[in-house]
Amino acid sequence: MPLNIPNTLTILRILLIPVLVAVFYVPFHNHLVVAAGIFALAAVTDWFDGYLARRLGQMTAFGAFLDPVADKLMVSITLVLLVERHDTLLFTLAACVIIGREIVISALREWMAELGERTSVAVSYVGKVKTAFQMVAITGLLAIDPATNESWLLALCYLVLYIAAVLTLWSMFIYLKAAWHVIKDRENPF
Repeated sequence: MPLNIPNTLTILRILLIPVLVAVFYVPFHNHLVVAAGIFALAAVTDWFDGYLARRLGQMTAFGAFLDPVADKLMVSITLVLLVERHDTLLFTLAACVIIGREIVISALREWMAELGERTSVAVSYVGKVKTAFQMVAITGLLAIDPATNESWLLALCYLVLYIAAVLTLWSMFIYLKAAWHVIKDRENPF
């Protein structure tokens, strides 16, 4: 395992997950704001480790594997925490869409890589926009306790998460459409 700056940031992101969970549940003054700060730090390291890997020429197979795993773990675990606090049907459906898409796309990418077609399901622009909306929404939702705060900011965070869920479905459609020709060719080789 090559330990360089980008890989260290990715490992740090994984190590922040149990810290985030503990801070989310341990009731101290502003614990939810601290949890939101931890998530925001993880989101920034997600962008920064990719940037540094490209900029410093430190892209590794280990980093290519671990980076998306760290992202999916952080987002999925945090959404599970938030579903407990924001327990509405619409919020739960949005969380299920986001987590479900991550599972589907991970499986699709793995399968396409086995077929030597990994580039057919490269990250799309819509996927990047979805990620930005998702990170902003989750950070805000972590910081706001819905039991004590029904502000316009909470409503805005819900809206941004619902937009992220729609973008999630859209980006999944783009990935599946891009992979469809390979799937079709494998089913009908003649």
